[in-house]
Amino acid sequence: MAGQKVGVVLFQLGGPDSMEAVEPFLYNLFSDPDIINFPGAVLARKPLARVIASRRSKKTAGHYREIGGKSPIVDLTMAQARALQAELDRHLASSVHVAMRYWHPLTEEAIAAMKGERLGKIILLPLYPHYSKATTGSSLREWDRQCARLRYNSLPTETIRSYHNHPLYIEALADAINRAYGRFSGFNPRDIDLIFSAHGVPRSLIRAGDPYQQQIEQTVALVVQSGGWQSPNRLCYQSRVGPGEWLKPSLLDLMRELASEGRRHFLVIPISFVTEHIETLHEIDMEARLEAVRLGVAQFEMMPALNDNPKFIGCLADLVLKNERQ
Repeated sequence: MAGQKVGVVLFQLGGPDSMEAVEPFLYNLFSDPDIINFPGAVLARKPLARVIASRRSKKTAGHYREIGGKSPIVDLTMAQARALQAELDRHLASSVHVAMRYWHPLTEEAIAAMKGERLGKIILLPLYPHYSKATTGSSLREWDRQCARLRYNSLPTETIRSYHNHPLYIEALADAINRAYGRFSGFNPRDIDLIFSAHGVPRSLIRAGDPYQQQIEQTVALVVQSGGWQSPNRLCYQSRVGPGEWLKPSLLDLMRELASEGRRHFLVIPISFVTEHIETLHEIDMEARLEAVRLGVAQFEMMPALNDNPKFIGCLADLVLKNERQ
């Protein structure tokens, strides 16, 4: 409608913006029914979340302290939002907002800001290229809950569920790999292992029909095809939380397997992370790097996350523009 903007909502996990925020962030995370769910969980979930958050907060806070005292995910996501806004301004009137799942700016804060705007349509755009009930699904359910609570649910809304095979996303990844790949010199490409590391999910989700693993595998295949590298590649998973069977192999287990075969040059590629966070800066670039030294790996490199990579921002803009026309 004339004079009205398209509201774009970027969904992201969120992260503590100070050391004091670590425990409440963990409490919000473990209060999510998509994270903690079992018979009787309706009554036990919040007390259990308090216990888990309290027990894990000291160790987790130590990890955040080692990467600068907070998660960089909020600042980096805001930079993505500004870059997307600038790109969309070339094509249509829009307003880009960030809705974090577990820490500020929370979903209800994004809705409150949008209430004061003259919007004709909303496009929900997760910063999770691969759909999972535990990520995109959780953010969408929270959006619905908060819209109902705040009585903000009358506008036409389009939802982008995944974009794991979008050409610009694949190109952005391939370009980022090439830049990291350039740090290896004087080696036969077949002596360098490309280790694609995705955030893990419980196998129970996959058995229930979650497309996450399949979409991750499709992304890896497309990136490898696009890059044309002669180096061998493997896919693994990281960031397991709690008991139960998760997707395998884990990053550390795969590194140990490769090292036992005499492999000594690793390039780890965070395939499902579009901004730096504790999973990349600490779990890969510190913990996995330390394990690589212990294993006798001669060179260990990590591809930086895409962050506000122009091709990735172009991917997001293309998704918005195509959905805006529907």
